[in-house]
Amino acid sequence: MTLPPAPQTPLLQARGLCFSRNEEPVFGPLDFQLASGEALLVLGGNGAGKTTLLRVLAGLLEANAGSVELMGRPVDRSHLARGSAYLGHLHGHKAELGALENLAFSQAIQGARGTSTEAALAEVGLAGHEDTPARRLSAGQNKRLSLARLRLQGAPLWLLDEPYANLDLEGIALVNRLIQGHVASGGAVLLTTHGAYSAPPVPVRTLTLAPARSPS
Repeated sequence: MTLPPAPQTPLLQARGLCFSRNEEPVFGPLDFQLASGEALLVLGGNGAGKTTLLRVLAGLLEANAGSVELMGRPVDRSHLARGSAYLGHLHGHKAELGALENLAFSQAIQGARGTSTEAALAEVGLAGHEDTPARRLSAGQNKRLSLARLRLQGAPLWLLDEPYANLDLEGIALVNRLIQGHVASGGAVLLTTHGAYSAPPVPVRTLTLAPARSPS
């Protein structure tokens, strides 16, 4: 007798997740899950809480209610921060440091990974800019530097807020390649985006944020 395969434990699972600001609900309660090898596209109008949700899942904000599990284990903010890599609207680079120095600084905090900083820069198209201070890079180049830092972190969960912003067609293709590689290696991606490039070419589900309601 052949037994069916055991259900896969979601990489990320949220139950009853809520966030309020100044006692005004922003989103929730939310129930969703994200498996290894897939992407979850967060949809919703301006002010629906898309960026806030990603910041909660990155451990940057604390939810007012609900729970989150990573790989089947309940986690708090510190565990979320260690298990995820967050790419937000702000690049987070040190303006006076060169591109390579910024990556080395990030690695000193996050820990070294298999890919070298030089290889990560080359992968995102910044070879030759190793010593260029971040303040002298264009908006698109700074986004590419952020993608190199993301690539080096090695976290199983990527949280990408508008990853295609400030990128040309080549840069958009780069984001898609990085997402494809991460998903193919067993990682998962949760992202927000606008415009024609609404979803990466990987298995994608959607989560639509509706107006928040107070938990009963």
